[in-house]
Amino acid sequence: MNVAKSEPSIKKCLVLGGSGFIGSHLVERLVASGYKVRVLARHIQKNKLDVDNKKESNIEFFSADFTNESDLEMALNDVDYVFHLVSTTTPKHSNENPIHDIEMNLIGTIKLLDLIKLKKDIKLVFISSGGTVYGIPEETPIAEKHSTKPICSYGITKLAIEKYLYLYNYLYGLDYVVLRVSNPYGEKQNPDSSQGVIAVFMLRLLKDQPIQIWGDGSVARDFIYIDDVISAIIAAMNSSSVERVFNIGSGIPVDINEIIKSIEVVSDKLSNIEYMEGRKLDVPVNCLDISLAVKHLGWTPQTQLLDGLKKTWCWLKGNYIK
Repeated sequence: MNVAKSEPSIKKCLVLGGSGFIGSHLVERLVASGYKVRVLARHIQKNKLDVDNKKESNIEFFSADFTNESDLEMALNDVDYVFHLVSTTTPKHSNENPIHDIEMNLIGTIKLLDLIKLKKDIKLVFISSGGTVYGIPEETPIAEKHSTKPICSYGITKLAIEKYLYLYNYLYGLDYVVLRVSNPYGEKQNPDSSQGVIAVFMLRLLKDQPIQIWGDGSVARDFIYIDDVISAIIAAMNSSSVERVFNIGSGIPVDINEIIKSIEVVSDKLSNIEYMEGRKLDVPVNCLDISLAVKHLGWTPQTQLLDGLKKTWCWLKGNYIK
């Protein structure tokens, strides 16, 4: 007797914060890879997604409040993977109102974990912060075993969520992976926000406005192109490694002055720099050791800085120039 083979079920993903910078890129990659995707965001922005028309039906939009338990419960229905990219604060502003940071991000996440623990076979990928959870580094590059002494509420909250993920895994078997992402940049990053210096600098240069720098420009960061971040998230999603926490970055520190010089090269424009007093929340250097991700996730960043900057500049010109 011939028995017809049943079609394999299509996995469904829930992207919390799917209308944001990283989230919109992730949704595009997931849909292109054949997954069904549910996007949860307070403000849905369908126009940010570049998806094949034939696959638009695989996206479900869910306009909801991350801190609302009933919204979360409905959004979690029948999903296999959850990608937690929601953050209602930035490193710069989190110290101004730590209570808000805790209420919106930490408590909201614990509500999410309480709902997930009741379900079976959901894997959660959490986007933490490789730029803030470690604080002022004792050595570089910074490995995952490095001490964690964040100097802003944003980093403390991210670290606390990591600890609760460990707890829920220990108590209830919740499956999770944490990605400590350094400083992502690329197309779709909002140049009008206070986070993401490359996009901010580029827009000011495009408008012939002075570029403002906190300190003398010697602060160094680990910048990673958005496509490489998304590849790391997909690798974490499919990983069966016993390791749970991974640094995701380029592994190369670049100071702010050098970033501006590189932007001048790809834009063929000269900048006007205004140096301002440094800030206490800025650590002098941040460079991540990514060897654990290379070994256990089979992931390595593929995009050189100048190549990523060129793509970002072209996108910015196409979307912001009048």
